[in-house]
Amino acid sequence: MKNDEYFEDLKKLNFDIAEPNSGHEDRFLEKLDRRHQNKDPKKGKLRKLWIPLSSIAAALIIVFFAFGKVFNTPAFAKETGLAAVSPQMKETQDFYSTLIERELKSIEGERSPQTNKIINDALVQLETLEKEYNKLKKDLLESGQDKRVIYAMINNFQKRIDLLNQVLDQIETIKQLNTQKNETNII
Repeated sequence: MKNDEYFEDLKKLNFDIAEPNSGHEDRFLEKLDRRHQNKDPKKGKLRKLWIPLSSIAAALIIVFFAFGKVFNTPAFAKETGLAAVSPQMKETQDFYSTLIERELKSIEGERSPQTNKIINDALVQLETLEKEYNKLKKDLLESGQDKRVIYAMINNFQKRIDLLNQVLDQIETIKQLNTQKNETNII
């Protein structure tokens, strides 16, 4: 339907355009006054206090975040770990994190009764390495981006990847042994 047709259809409708009865405004205002008088007076006081307090709280939050951006304190830093050092280190951290996630998914996909113990042990070792990495993140903030700490963080990522690769190799060995065992049982 075109706009012109729509407005033509609206013209055909009879809208109520009559004036309200005399005294309508007075009756309406009386109803509002009665409603206002029935309300709890304490709520009105709370509402009067709430408005300024909420605006003060909002202003404090804005100031808090603004100073965080200006001073770039660790409490306000979005990026942690290597990503806080430089864009190149952020890429390095993202690369290692993605690779570790992919390897973990591969390992979880290989979980079986024969590989369960190896996988669980690897997850415990990964948790230990993750705790070490979290300590290194704190050291990085305290040391002012010391190169030795950055190297230790990268080394931590490499240890995790090496661990996951070793687990995948062990799982592959177990699968080959099971295949050979099943083949000899068939013959």
